[in-house]
Amino acid sequence: MVQPFRFEIAARDGRARAGTVETPRGAIRTPAFMPVGTAATVKAMLPSSVRATGADILLGNTYHLMLRPGAERIARLGGLHRFMDWERPILTDSGGFQVMSLTELRKLSEEGVTFRSHIDGSRHQLTPERSMEIQRLLGSDIVMAFDECTPFPASRERAAASMRLSMRWAGRSRAAFGARPGYALFGIQQGSVYEDLRAESAAALSEIGFEGYAIGGLAVGEGQATMFEVLDYAPGQLPEDRPRYLMGVGKPDDILGAVERGVDMFDCVLPTRSGRTGQALTRRGAVNLKNARHADDPRPLDPDCTCPACSRYSRAYLHHVVRAGEIIGAMLLTWHNLHYYQELMAGIRAAIAGGRLAEFAAAFHAERAQGDIEPL
Repeated sequence: MVQPFRFEIAARDGRARAGTVETPRGAIRTPAFMPVGTAATVKAMLPSSVRATGADILLGNTYHLMLRPGAERIARLGGLHRFMDWERPILTDSGGFQVMSLTELRKLSEEGVTFRSHIDGSRHQLTPERSMEIQRLLGSDIVMAFDECTPFPASRERAAASMRLSMRWAGRSRAAFGARPGYALFGIQQGSVYEDLRAESAAALSEIGFEGYAIGGLAVGEGQATMFEVLDYAPGQLPEDRPRYLMGVGKPDDILGAVERGVDMFDCVLPTRSGRTGQALTRRGAVNLKNARHADDPRPLDPDCTCPACSRYSRAYLHHVVRAGEIIGAMLLTWHNLHYYQELMAGIRAAIAGGRLAEFAAAFHAERAQGDIEPL
């Protein structure tokens, strides 16, 4: 018998929850941060290195994998887990956001989206049914319903029409997903910054019924203050007993603020993209290793961090390899950034379990306000 997909809340602190998502491929500790492995790889990292940072789950992407190397090819080769050598859970985005943000000459209809590939200009159609088929071929443990990510800003009329189309697509996604024990389908709440539209979306998704629920249409340019205004009500509109996933978020303070408002799962390209561009994300904020002030600095990037970049190398070395364009620079800083994110999530989980999230948040903000350690 296949182990069912299950979410259990072990502790609460205000609106914040700490718990576990149980899947046949392993448990996901929540609040959880999912490193982004868009094209079946977390850039500059081996899967074993990603796991060593503490990650329980990775994110892949339907749009990119359907174009290259192709979902059918991945299925013939044993599925995405075997293909990329990651045995633990994988969540795949449905492709809706990428179709809207990366492609040109796209045509949106009730049926789905017709578009031309950003890689070679080839013509494709993505529908709720095709998105479910691709994610099944990939073997995704958590599948996202196909939706339209409403752009920001959007008028109430535009946001309402977009949200209602996504709800119709959500129903079709649910029907196409079918009965798959051990696997999960998440619905995606839309409605832009309009509370009543978000409530309508949540009600529609709850009626359809999903194993988890995502909050979409945020982190698209609205700014943190507006995002938090939406998160003050949006998570509470979703079912209490299912995991809540804020898509595409984000910066460390975004994540902490969202956890305080009841969110359980996150993903963002920031830690990996920053690592490839010479930026380290630390307890005291971002550090640009390209800056000349690091050239003669023998100290570690963060003396309290145990990742390889901090425990084995100096700031001077990191500065050198980043400025020289050596691949190891991207590898070390990406490892550090992912390690920092997983340490942050572990600290948040422990704080919720101990009923001291407010104290944790105060210390977090105070430390970041100090800035980077003083130059030599």
